[in-house]
This record gives sequence, structure tokens and C-alpha cells, in this order.
Amino acid sequence: MELESLLDRKERYESLRIRNQVIISLLIYQALKTGETINLKTSDVDLEKGTIYIRKSRKSNARKLELKPSQVMVFYQYIHEVRPELLEKNHKNTSQLIINLRGQEETGEGINYLVETVRHKYPGRKLNVRTIRQSVIANLLKPTSAGGRGKGLREVQYFAGHRKISSTERYRQTGLEELKTAIMKYHPLK
Repeated sequence: MELESLLDRKERYESLRIRNQVIISLLIYQALKTGETINLKTSDVDLEKGTIYIRKSRKSNARKLELKPSQVMVFYQYIHEVRPELLEKNHKNTSQLIINLRGQEETGEGINYLVETVRHKYPGRKLNVRTIRQSVIANLLKPTSAGGRGKGLREVQYFAGHRKISSTERYRQTGLEELKTAIMKYHPLK
């Protein structure tokens, strides 16, 4: 997956390297929105089962998603080593999963800044939390390179937390628009 290159980010503060890998992995593997990411609690992560619970929001359904095997160790390190150190150093206490360097609850600005700092890896493309999410969801719906089908519409709807199937269906339409554009560019009908 092309977006995995975002995980190889040079860090200014070593203590945030693991935290930033947790954040980026949630964006590229679970396609979380900023609000969903900052609302995560440590209790939402079940490392034994390799799952994460995303709470219901005004626009999204609650759901339980699998963590990738590569995420489990990073989450373990963050939850059991890095996060407690940040909290203790700053004399803070919170159940929120994602915290900043000062041990404070992440508000979303840090997540947007984190993505902004890796934008240079994708010149000419618009890269933000929303476009990462859109790319992941659209990719799930695409047919595989081996000619197989992508994930089912209902499965992707659950994954994305969409309340309406029409929200998920739009991501399928995006692929059709790209195809139409390519056809018109190389084989215009006159």
C-alpha cells in the first residue's frame, strides 16, 4: 500500500515516534476520521483480540475493527511505555488514547499537523486526513489486480462507519468517474 510510506517519518522528538506511528496507522489501516481518532480511549483497544472499538458519532456508526498484526506491537509499546511516560513526566492523567508531547489530550490539530508534515511525499496530490480516508475506502471497493472483486459494499459500509449505504456507494462511483475521464482523454467521442 502506497500510504504505508507515511509510517517512515523522521521524528523531531523520539518520544513521539511510536505515538505518531499509532496515529498514522489508524488513518491508513482503519481509515479513521480526526474526530474518531481523538475520541479513542485506552479501553477501546483490545490487544489480545487485536481489535479497536470506534465509538458512535453524530455522523458515524460504532464499529469494532481488526488491527493489522504490525499495529499490535506498536500499540502495545505506546500504551504500556510511551503514553505512561508522557503522562508521568507532565503530571497528567486521562483515559484518552492519543495524547501530545505535554501529556495533554490530542485535539486534532496535532493529527492534521502530522499529516501536513508528510505531504511532500506526494507532490501534486492533496494529502490530508480526509483524502487518506477516501483513498482507503475507495481502494477497498476496487477489484483486485488478480481480477477478483473488492470488498462487498456492506462490509465496507461497516468498516467506514457509514450510516447509509449510499455514502459508501459514492466511493464506487469515484472509480467510474476516473474511468470516464481516462476514456474521454484517450478515446474522445466526437
